[in-house]
Amino acid sequence: GESLNRRLLTRPLRPAAYLPVYSSDAAVRKAARQLGKDFPWLKTTPVLGDFSRPIELPRARARRVVYFPGSTIGNLDPEEAHAFLAMTRGQAGRMLVGVDLKKDANVLHAAYNDSRRVTAAFNLNLLARINQELGANFDLRRFAHYAFYNAAAGRIEMHLVSLARQTVQVGKHRFGFDQGESIHTENSYKYSVEGFRALAGRAGYAGKKVWTDRKGLFALHGLTAD
Repeated sequence: GESLNRRLLTRPLRPAAYLPVYSSDAAVRKAARQLGKDFPWLKTTPVLGDFSRPIELPRARARRVVYFPGSTIGNLDPEEAHAFLAMTRGQAGRMLVGVDLKKDANVLHAAYNDSRRVTAAFNLNLLARINQELGANFDLRRFAHYAFYNAAAGRIEMHLVSLARQTVQVGKHRFGFDQGESIHTENSYKYSVEGFRALAGRAGYAGKKVWTDRKGLFALHGLTAD
């Protein structure tokens, strides 16, 4: 996972310092502690912040490289992804960005509709969190996970479909659902190598290098500010 990726990058690159950025204080401190155990020589400075907004980073003499792991950038629509890259260009001259590649629609469908229903549980957990944090009364048994590839938009869409006509209370508000009506919970955009390079180019980055797995499912882009 992400922890393994950090170790694999840190060992050969031997950065002067590592600044993990998380929106959760507990998560950022956990990441810093784990990396400190693995690499005692590495100066680690946790930063609490939201990557969608400008972040104040400590001043550094060394060249900064931003690592945006996984395929999180796919959860932003292309306009948001462009804005994020343009904003980050002011923080660092180089980036490593993970991108999920466009591929056979059947492969994508199987990944988001896995037989163990891991993705379904992840999607339905959104309603559980709304119940816990916003005082709602969603009955998770009355909603079903639904995910499909929207080829025209180049994205996986995740929905939660109401299985019956029902009314849900969220705090002081009431929301009615018809049977078959859905809540659009998440998008996951997929890019071709050329398509993402063009997006990064519009944000002021040149795509100098790209690495892909043998099956061409995933790409890691090395970007350099123009």
